[in-house]
Amino acid sequence: MKNPVRANFIWIRNISTGAVVMLAALRMQAWDYAAHRAINELALAALPTNFPAFVQTPAARDRIGFLAGEPDRWRNSPEMALSHASGPDHYFDWEQMADYGLTAATVAPFRYDFAVQLGLARAAHPEKFEPIDPAKNKDQTRELIGFLPWRMTEDYARLKSGFSYLKTFQQHGGTKEEIANAEANIIYVMGVMGHFVGDGSQPLHATKHHHGWVGANPDNYPTHSRFHAWIDGGYIQKSGALNVAELTKKLKSAKPVGNPAAADGFFRAMVAYVEAANRQVEPIYKLERDRKLSPRDGVVDAEGREFIEGLILAGAEMLAGIWLSAWQDAPEDKFLRTELEKRLKVGDGGIK
Repeated sequence: MKNPVRANFIWIRNISTGAVVMLAALRMQAWDYAAHRAINELALAALPTNFPAFVQTPAARDRIGFLAGEPDRWRNSPEMALSHASGPDHYFDWEQMADYGLTAATVAPFRYDFAVQLGLARAAHPEKFEPIDPAKNKDQTRELIGFLPWRMTEDYARLKSGFSYLKTFQQHGGTKEEIANAEANIIYVMGVMGHFVGDGSQPLHATKHHHGWVGANPDNYPTHSRFHAWIDGGYIQKSGALNVAELTKKLKSAKPVGNPAAADGFFRAMVAYVEAANRQVEPIYKLERDRKLSPRDGVVDAEGREFIEGLILAGAEMLAGIWLSAWQDAPEDKFLRTELEKRLKVGDGGIK
């Protein structure tokens, strides 16, 4: 049976165009480690056979899987600078764009330009926004609605850069050590970025209703804050661990993401990806309201389980598509090539 959750995500791959105040620790949580690792492992399985083989070695696969949990490990640090820099990267409160007079088409593609858009809207219409309690804003992020699309776009650029200089080292006389270091850098970026792409498939990371329904609630959706943690991992623990081998059988092969011909084509694809997750907010609340995400007496509701697994698969398929796009789109690093050619002429093994 076709999974309706995945269907709402699939169309984004080839796209051509284009809050509630919570404690920082709560906002930074996402899928639990097991689900994030499964997304990274599934994404590796979705890659084509001609993708660089070094990412499929047992050591690399384990490293990429482990790094899926790295951004959540950062939140264990008491440093407010780290919380300020990385916390908003995990989410985007989609509905709040309207409060700032923004739409999916008008949000700026650059992170700091977007932050300016938010600041200007707050300054122009302070009456639209509730006062912020300084005691709950130690990391100075409560004025934000999240940076998830920007983080995914920036990580794509990081990975694309890594493939650019790897290709150049390989083709123009890089040493074994240089190539090995370039490959290690790529593995690190692939693993860490998988966390944020995984966040993008979790509907509660794309909404102001992230820890229970807020505001008007005519459909009687759950309002308790525990719902977020339940979706992140509680449900999976209760209904049975994810079987990556079985999920792989349902996986679609990686396809390129975004429109490389447009300057902001990839960013608009990431915005659309988050929008697709936002469309799953009411469905997931309906499932919880109707007890289809609450295993009883050892019986797991098939509809609820399929929905959650569909989210996991959607995240993995998007991640594999981003990895594929970064590799295919990576140009030669012209500056590095010039430096390598100088080194060959000098013949002393040192880049001049």
